[in-house]
Amino acid sequence: MNLLDLRKKIDQIDTEMLALLNARTVLAQEVGKIKKASGQAVFAPEREELLLSQLDRKNKGPISSGTLRAIYREILSASRAMQKSLRIAYLGPEASYCHQAALERFGSSDAYVPARTIPEIFSLIQRNEADACVVPIENSIEGGVNATHDALVTTDLLICGEIYLHVRHMLMVKEGSREIRTVYAHPQSFGQCRQWLLKHLPNAELVEVSSNSAGALRVLEEPDAAAIASNFAARHYGLKILHQNIQDVTRNLTRFLILSRTAPSRSRNDKTSLLFTVSHEVGALSHVLEFFSQNKLNLEKIESRPAMQKEWEYLFFVDVKGHSQQANLKRALSQIRRKTLWLKILGSYPQANKNV
Repeated sequence: MNLLDLRKKIDQIDTEMLALLNARTVLAQEVGKIKKASGQAVFAPEREELLLSQLDRKNKGPISSGTLRAIYREILSASRAMQKSLRIAYLGPEASYCHQAALERFGSSDAYVPARTIPEIFSLIQRNEADACVVPIENSIEGGVNATHDALVTTDLLICGEIYLHVRHMLMVKEGSREIRTVYAHPQSFGQCRQWLLKHLPNAELVEVSSNSAGALRVLEEPDAAAIASNFAARHYGLKILHQNIQDVTRNLTRFLILSRTAPSRSRNDKTSLLFTVSHEVGALSHVLEFFSQNKLNLEKIESRPAMQKEWEYLFFVDVKGHSQQANLKRALSQIRRKTLWLKILGSYPQANKNV
């Protein structure tokens, strides 16, 4: 076929796709009516992840898995919006990594609500000013985000999903800037770029801000300052990128949690997060951990955090493969509850793909 023939064929396929997309949207509207009548949540992460996984398996190419997911992210976002436009809270200002993660998970048809701090993000949902939120929980280089861990202790919100974002740090300045005297970034970003900063900007003052996009905003007003943020932030604020990919480790992943007031249904690939404290007895923690191995459960993470109420006591955050309602994990949780001072199940939710 010549070029004209190929374009005619593409136009024909586009027409067929448009008809199918509208037919799909009509069905999504009917699903929305059923959900509304039965009081079900609009956001169903387990259903969306199942759909995307099935499409991954069926995909024969040449379209890549990442591109396919990006296309369907917008289809799903538009379908949800026909039922209800969700309000998603995130750590702002606009163009933060948290904002980027939220957009990559939910798509452009939902509304996004920036918050200045992580506690404020949680309070937006509790005041019914947002339907769900996205918060950072850990980074592959710098570890856990303490503010999120602390907020999870007292909240009644449930984890309903997770997002992995490949973080690429850029050093950016205002167009026409002079010598860099100050660098703004989130504390975790400074930790992820520590060696690069020591080598290239050893005399610059490093000033911590609540998010990288907040640092980018500061740079707009200061000609002798730079910010560490994403390419997304540079485009959004019209800043000039001086250096790309300044993180010390090439593969730099940040994991984000999605929280809401409702728990998702079981999927085929779930993870459960929980929080507990143990008594000051020899072997108390190891006894609790034995219940996981006895029930053939795979621990994916265990992290300790000082308890606020009493000195030298610790909270333990654990991620375990499986859903809290499956038989072996349900049995393990019952055993653990009897051996801990306090146990809180933070949520069971579909496990996200780390290979972003």
